Amino acid sequence: MTLPRKASQAPVSEQIVKLPAPAGALICDAAEIFDGAKVSALLSKALKGTSDTTTARNEAVRILRDVQKTGREVIETAFAAHPFDARPLTRSYTYLTDGLVCSAMLVASTYLHPLANPTQGEKIAVLAVGGYGRGEMAPFSDVDLLFLTPYKITAWAESVIESMLYMLWDLRLKVGHSSRTIKDCLRLGADDFTIRTAMLEQRYLAGDRELANELESRLKSDLFSGSEREFIEAKLTERDERHHKQGERYMVEPNVKEGKGGLRDLQSLYWIAKYIYGVQDVAELVPLGLFTSEEFNTFVQAEAFLWAVRSHLHLVTRRATEQLTFDLQVEVAERMGYEDRAGRRAVEIFMQRYFREATRVGELTRIFLTKLEASHMKSAPLLGRIFRRRPRIKQGYKVVHGRLDVSDPKKFLADKVNLLRLFEEGLRTGMLIHPDAMRLVTANLNLIDDEMRNDKEAQRIFLDLMLKHGNPERALRRMNELGVLSAFIPEFEPIVAMMQFNMYHSYTVDEHTIQCIMNLAQIEKNELVEALPLASSILEGGVNRRVLYVALLLHDIAKGRPEDHSIMGAKIARSVAPRLGLKKKECETVEWLVRYHLLMSDMAQKRDISDPRTVRDFAKAVKTVKRLDLLTVLTVCDIRGVGPNTWNNWKATLLRALHAETKRALETGMEDLNRANRGAEAKKALREALETWPSAGLKTETGRHYDPYWQGLNLATHVEFAEMLRSLEDSGDPGEMEIRLHPDEDRDATRACFAMADHPGIFARIAGALALVGANVVDARSYTTKDGYVTDAFWIQDAEGHPFETARLPRLTKMIHRTLKGEVVARDALKSRDKIKKREKAFNVPTHITFDNDGSEIYTIIEVDTRDRPGLLYDLARTLAAANVYVANAVIATYGEQVVDTFYVKDMFGLKYHSEAKQRTLETKLRTAITEGAKRAAS
Repeated sequence: MTLPRKASQAPVSEQIVKLPAPAGALICDAAEIFDGAKVSALLSKALKGTSDTTTARNEAVRILRDVQKTGREVIETAFAAHPFDARPLTRSYTYLTDGLVCSAMLVASTYLHPLANPTQGEKIAVLAVGGYGRGEMAPFSDVDLLFLTPYKITAWAESVIESMLYMLWDLRLKVGHSSRTIKDCLRLGADDFTIRTAMLEQRYLAGDRELANELESRLKSDLFSGSEREFIEAKLTERDERHHKQGERYMVEPNVKEGKGGLRDLQSLYWIAKYIYGVQDVAELVPLGLFTSEEFNTFVQAEAFLWAVRSHLHLVTRRATEQLTFDLQVEVAERMGYEDRAGRRAVEIFMQRYFREATRVGELTRIFLTKLEASHMKSAPLLGRIFRRRPRIKQGYKVVHGRLDVSDPKKFLADKVNLLRLFEEGLRTGMLIHPDAMRLVTANLNLIDDEMRNDKEAQRIFLDLMLKHGNPERALRRMNELGVLSAFIPEFEPIVAMMQFNMYHSYTVDEHTIQCIMNLAQIEKNELVEALPLASSILEGGVNRRVLYVALLLHDIAKGRPEDHSIMGAKIARSVAPRLGLKKKECETVEWLVRYHLLMSDMAQKRDISDPRTVRDFAKAVKTVKRLDLLTVLTVCDIRGVGPNTWNNWKATLLRALHAETKRALETGMEDLNRANRGAEAKKALREALETWPSAGLKTETGRHYDPYWQGLNLATHVEFAEMLRSLEDSGDPGEMEIRLHPDEDRDATRACFAMADHPGIFARIAGALALVGANVVDARSYTTKDGYVTDAFWIQDAEGHPFETARLPRLTKMIHRTLKGEVVARDALKSRDKIKKREKAFNVPTHITFDNDGSEIYTIIEVDTRDRPGLLYDLARTLAAANVYVANAVIATYGEQVVDTFYVKDMFGLKYHSEAKQRTLETKLRTAITEGAKRAAS
């Protein structure tokens, strides 16, 4: 490398930090953020006469670090006072960064590597590119720089760049940089759209201005011009890939930058507009006819809100965080001034605003891209290109670029019911609705009044949208996004974009509702026969579809209110269902379904359905097989609509069993449910399965168990325990135990069977051993035999909610053995393992404990509804064991961070807990165990 030439220092007049002017108002006074004159004076005083470059650089960094710290503090304080002033904030961080970069350039080129008379090749221009070039910086955004030289980089330029980068890195800036000539920029930009996009937003900062101007001119003439369509297609492909990776717009932990409806979508619009039309500001799209002034205001509002959220995210985490996780949602909502209101948490109100803004971003994207299509800048939709044959459309409509549009807006609006007919025609023809038609609808929502809501034709069209065309979710989702759904059913408006702050629901309430209806349509089209055989057969047999679709549409309509949403929802359904054209009997059934839409799910997941009383009580509630069938299908659609991974074989097995038992009781009478009948059937099935056993052995096995054992377990488990008990007897060792783990594919779980001599607290010890190996218990049965053994069956899953891999089962069995033999003390070993993850700490789940002596003939049912955590079941079982409570069954239902552990228990004398004093004492002990465990988990 040739060394830089020695030269005298440049005159003092040139040693002033010159910053580009801010693009608009800053969040506070510019001089408070970065005072160029003051910084120049400090640098001049500290560096004048310093000959050692390392010392000079360190001194410059010390000065700039203080300036940076003060500037960041001033910006952050101003933002805390004005938490929605995002655009002034992003300009302020840009202004501060400009000051630091320009100062580094001044120090490197003037003090560290001075050149009094540079040659033609010793020129350098420093440009900001990407988001920094656009002048949009969040608190911890990357600083992307382009060092531009006229020819191959010289030794002097290399030294300047190296010194600048060291200073910026010492300031803890995350710098992305490249050193290129104009020729390099054109060559690389031609091959790589990411590089081309970054250079689209290049902005001059310091150095040779003429060189920067030449790059801008050459980019337009040699690179951008004539490649507009190619650029648009690349950006849209990039967007689709990004959306696919990030998931749906309504996923409850969205990525503010990259997610659907996020900042990157808005930026993509701007990039395309700048590339094609050369605009410097989105406002310029209004006179070009691409946006109306209202749409431009929507753009500005959405952009400002999303930037505010992103900036608060950065400030909370002190790094470039883009994912709005549950724990951060709470903090950002608080920083932005949201407060709890009318039974809803501040974080839920904040997230509802977020999702509504994300929806508007989607609308703007659609409008903009269709306008580009109209000017032939963008290719028509792929399906439109494949199927050129247009469907026949009804009078009053026209096809524009493969989309359905309105021929005459004035005539269209003359009949207000046309606002619904448009969506019907869209479904009938299978065509997408043109954004101009969408604009027309949105601008005239005031036409949807009480007169239209009670219009028979309007009611027919609305029901047909759900019942007739096979894909109701398409029309409902578009109607929802445009405001038509909540205009036609005003009661729906509060749940639009409403988020439920928990880990169970993956979607907003309105999107969950649409997902449920989509599930029902898929079942009707026989697309889910294999996954949902029961629901498919019920629909095949025929049900009232009007009732089912309307009940699903309204089942969560009262979410977010202080009252119980099922009770309040039923009241709302009472007034909405007749308005949708349903008959009196149909309205009554819809009301009942909304009121009890959680009943079957709760019975199946929170109660022991092998207990005759459970089925008897459920049968009394549903009364008829017709209602049972409707509720079964609604329940299946509701659970599947919660999230992509909520439905599993375990829930399917429980619901199928409850439906079968209840249907049998309703058709043949309740006496069919008694334990003796079931016991006789189970014993007969076991004798057939063990036909090779000697009769004496069979007699012993069928005679040693009490009635609940025969009804509570299936044949495969009866066979398993028979073999395990015979092995124990053959061993002759009273301290021996049998443990067998097998996959139970029908239930999406691993079945863990334990047989040993009975002694107090064994259920709790097994729960502890399972917690230690990381097993989540989803169901547990404990039975004592008449001859002193205990047979416990647990169904367990791994941390992902799946059965354990078969290869892991021998090791798990060995670890459980060691714990049960006392070689490992579960209580001590769990202390370091039962921690709650950081992102899950934001959830508040109040503890509710209830005692029910009516739900079972022979047991008291204790239901513990609380915050889930590792080792909770062990803590509760240990507490019950210490209080001499016999646990017969435990049913565990998990809903994200919430869990309902239901115990079927008796006291030490085999009696129920009728005494209120005993109940209160037991409740206090359970609450203490929960509180102490929660403290340990949070530490």
